[in-house]
Amino acid sequence: MKTPHKTYLKIAVLLLAVLLLFVFLPVREWLSSFNEFVAGLGVWGMLLFIVVYMVAAVFMIPGSVLTLGAGFAFGLVNGMIAVSLGSTLGAGAAFLVSRYLARDRVRAKFATGERFQSVDEAVAEQGWKIVGLLRLSPVFPYNVLNVLLGLTGIKFWHYLIASWLGMLPGTLLYVYIGYAARTAADEPDTLRTIYTVVGLIITLGVTLYVTRLARNAMKKTTPLPCVHS
Repeated sequence: MKTPHKTYLKIAVLLLAVLLLFVFLPVREWLSSFNEFVAGLGVWGMLLFIVVYMVAAVFMIPGSVLTLGAGFAFGLVNGMIAVSLGSTLGAGAAFLVSRYLARDRVRAKFATGERFQSVDEAVAEQGWKIVGLLRLSPVFPYNVLNVLLGLTGIKFWHYLIASWLGMLPGTLLYVYIGYAARTAADEPDTLRTIYTVVGLIITLGVTLYVTRLARNAMKKTTPLPCVHS
């Protein structure tokens, strides 16, 4: 069972991993090359990123690396826009594939046991509210939740809007990490770096706070089981 402490530990490990990557691997050069490539494409670079993110979601490829890369490549605001659109469209595409094209296969792989039954019952009773809470709270992985919800009876547009809103805090955190890495690489100014790190800590704190509120609200709404990501 995943506890809040384990969730916080995973986020801390992610931050440490990003730092170690920049220390021991030429990640800065790789991301800089990617940044130059998409920047050279202008708006088409962002559109390409959105399409790649959507395809990755359909094939259940973890999008955390892409989200971090967006903050580095596009900056905070444009990175948020690109990831928010890509993750939402990807969630919608995976939902439709699960519901209409691969329903039997998805049901056989994921919709067995207490996990799916709890989600199905909760969505039937609360609809978009449960979807939003699930997106805010790290109870289910992003990719698994996309296909699981495709098997429920929720309306597509309710699912899509609730997913978009629920994923915003997590998206902001990941994009900010990539943006902070970009700031440290492009502008080695001590004062600006301090501002960026402080902003990252505040963003992390707000995200964890919202996550805790969502978990508590979901526990009061319906007793959903926690699962490993």
